[in-house]
Amino acid sequence: MKSLVGGYKVKQSGNLYYLMFCVALLPILLLRDFTPDNELRYLSIADEALRHHTFFTFTNHGAVYADKPPLYFWFVMLGKWFLGAHRMWFLSLDSLIPALVIVRTMDKWVSTEMDQEIRSMAQMMLLTAGLFAGLAVTLRMDMLMCMFIVLALRAFYCMYTSPDINKAVAWQFPIYIFLAVFSKGMVGLLVPLCSTLVFLLWTGKIRQFGRYWGARTWCVLIVGFLLWFSAVYAEAGKEYLNNLLFHQTIDRAVNSFHHKAPFYYYGISVWYSIAPWSLLVIGLLVAAATRKLYATDLQRFFCSVFISTFVMLSCISSKLQVYLLPAFPFAVYLAALYLQRFKRTTWLNLLFIITAALFVVVLPVALFALSLESTVYLRHPAVYTAAFAMTLTGLWALWNRFRMKRTLASGLRTLALGLTCTLFIGGWALPALNPWIGYKALCRASLDMARDKRTDRIAVWKVRRPDNMDVYLGRPVDVIETPDVKEVRSHHHTVLMVRQRDLKYFDMEKASVVGPFAVVYLK
Repeated sequence: MKSLVGGYKVKQSGNLYYLMFCVALLPILLLRDFTPDNELRYLSIADEALRHHTFFTFTNHGAVYADKPPLYFWFVMLGKWFLGAHRMWFLSLDSLIPALVIVRTMDKWVSTEMDQEIRSMAQMMLLTAGLFAGLAVTLRMDMLMCMFIVLALRAFYCMYTSPDINKAVAWQFPIYIFLAVFSKGMVGLLVPLCSTLVFLLWTGKIRQFGRYWGARTWCVLIVGFLLWFSAVYAEAGKEYLNNLLFHQTIDRAVNSFHHKAPFYYYGISVWYSIAPWSLLVIGLLVAAATRKLYATDLQRFFCSVFISTFVMLSCISSKLQVYLLPAFPFAVYLAALYLQRFKRTTWLNLLFIITAALFVVVLPVALFALSLESTVYLRHPAVYTAAFAMTLTGLWALWNRFRMKRTLASGLRTLALGLTCTLFIGGWALPALNPWIGYKALCRASLDMARDKRTDRIAVWKVRRPDNMDVYLGRPVDVIETPDVKEVRSHHHTVLMVRQRDLKYFDMEKASVVGPFAVVYLK
């Protein structure tokens, strides 16, 4: 009876954590500015598509943008049409909800293999893993694609473990794969294909390949692709379609023109991508591999997904940390499957101590880093409080584990809960940090000065990635390319956005300083 009550309490705390995680992200969802690298560009592309009434083909300031499929842009366009403006809280839902669906799907998947305490721990570890948590609030299509990949692989495993294939699941499998491709690209097809192929080879059931990748699957995919490509051809013609099919797929895979990196790239990036759980997750996976502990089909399948995805993406020329996202749910949950077996080992407890110690040293490291001149803008009460919370969490987790004799899973849950609280606390510093994150405040200052000076000329000089400021300005910004200061000054009756360190070339007394930038008026 006592164990049942304890299990119920852990289950309730696990369900409550979803709500706690969402609440912790509220300051970030409500207060953060859009980043100029990708987020602002996606908004600008969506605005352009709405103006031109195109839904399958996109341009960025008139230049063809065939890098990404349309599904994510439809969500951005819907938000602009429905709300009248781009709202961070709404757009973030297209990453946050898929993240929660992924964790929920993985949790149900392992429900018969783990006790409730470890399941709760695994949920928290995945949601607070560095890259996963970051992408849950970032305006990118990676989390959406990852959700469809996880759902597709879950459908495959349901078919694999059932003597008779459920027709509904058999249809879901290719539909999820198509939606994954429709979200981000061909990785949405390659991950399920490689993962299931490796798994069937490993289990000696490769002859069943056609059972899952049969006529139904390929017909759904082919029909979906034909409809998509036909719509692309109807909107923009052969040139755009060729760019989408060949330049953005084959060229990127073989000899990338963007994000080219060496084969071993993910071997390095994985360590910080799943921080702060890297030592524990990779340690458990290595220990299981050296002892060949792949007794169950579930362990083999999770391992197949992680290894095949890791190797396949390493072979592709174009690489970014976020591309490896589909492998992380399976890596974290595979590690959790082995936690019960190794929980009493000295080496695993040592890795836990190291992880908790990293939390403990956050405050002294932060105090040192914030004392540097280059980090003055980070000196915010919320940042100091967040660092203190991390240190306190590490100390409490160590006390909980060794003084109170709690389980290793309980110690890890303590760290994850503390990290979640840190996200909530640190998020309140964003209004002060936004000028260093995005261009909203800078553009507002420019519009205010343009209104005061009664001019419609707004330009930018030596500011990184300014092209998509039109999202804030409501019009294209004039980007001055010349390094010649005299030529820049010749742009009379113009409001000019510059870096703060370039103010020395202009009238500093009448400048409006916004974070690392400034706004001046050229008479």
